[in-house]
Amino acid sequence: MAKRPRIAVIGSANIDLVTFTDRFPKPGETIFGQKFDLGFGGKGANQAVAAHLCGAAVFMVARVGSDLFGPATIENFKTIGIDTTHVKQVPGVSSGVAPIFVEPNGQNRIFVVKGANDQLKPADVEAAADLLKAVDCIVLQFEIPLETVYYAVGFARRSSIRCILNPAPAQAIDLHAIKDLDYFVPNETEAESITGMPVKSVDDAKKCAQEFLAGGVRRVIITLGSNGSLLASKEGMEHLPAFPVKSIDSTGAGDAFIGSFAVFLGEGLPEREAVRRANLYAGLSTTGVGTQKSFYDRERFEAEWARSKV
Repeated sequence: MAKRPRIAVIGSANIDLVTFTDRFPKPGETIFGQKFDLGFGGKGANQAVAAHLCGAAVFMVARVGSDLFGPATIENFKTIGIDTTHVKQVPGVSSGVAPIFVEPNGQNRIFVVKGANDQLKPADVEAAADLLKAVDCIVLQFEIPLETVYYAVGFARRSSIRCILNPAPAQAIDLHAIKDLDYFVPNETEAESITGMPVKSVDDAKKCAQEFLAGGVRRVIITLGSNGSLLASKEGMEHLPAFPVKSIDSTGAGDAFIGSFAVFLGEGLPEREAVRRANLYAGLSTTGVGTQKSFYDRERFEAEWARSKV
């Protein structure tokens, strides 16, 4: 039996508010919508759920609002089995929400209100130091303040803890602030946005990865959707193809990759196999609708892995 990894996710928790409608209202007009769906989301929360379902002991460091969604988000984490010791409500601030309006043809319009996610500060990371020093891996994304991301990367480096950074959603960054980061894991769109270099092929991804390596990152994984992923370090680069799946909704696939990859590495699997397994786990998440509810548990994943191995 592989050891059970301990993973801390320092990041976002949102509520997705999805309204399905025949059309969008005109200015000043009120119309009836067809259907409404409320779901738990946010990149940090999604990655935490994926890691938990893959078998890790998961600890969330996050901030939620003082509204109705705050306690509901905390309770959802607890129900799943994620440690919420360092998930706190922020007085006078809303929870992070994403109102999403969807037309019959699938066209959507999305507002993201960061709310309490923007209140997760370096001091909150330091307040969780005792817990963080006992984990195998720290996972980060860009839905919290960059100053907090940079502080957490530095904390991980000083504490000799593996750190995985998913730069999503993409924004300009200071590569020096993440120098010596263990894993920098953008998708092709994020890699292109950050470097200004096109990423339309595996060769493009290799050139882009070299840019990150030159900036001091130890290892880069550029996820390429249905084209798999590129694993790059100063020792070399390798393209690892995706597994064939019947994809119907790719939402959350990147989060599935990050959460599962952290677990597979934490179990001591070789890096290449951890990436291949994460490729499959992310692919399987696209066979269902939504994010967290489309993620596979470990038993279902292992059955698919056994069938997929060649």
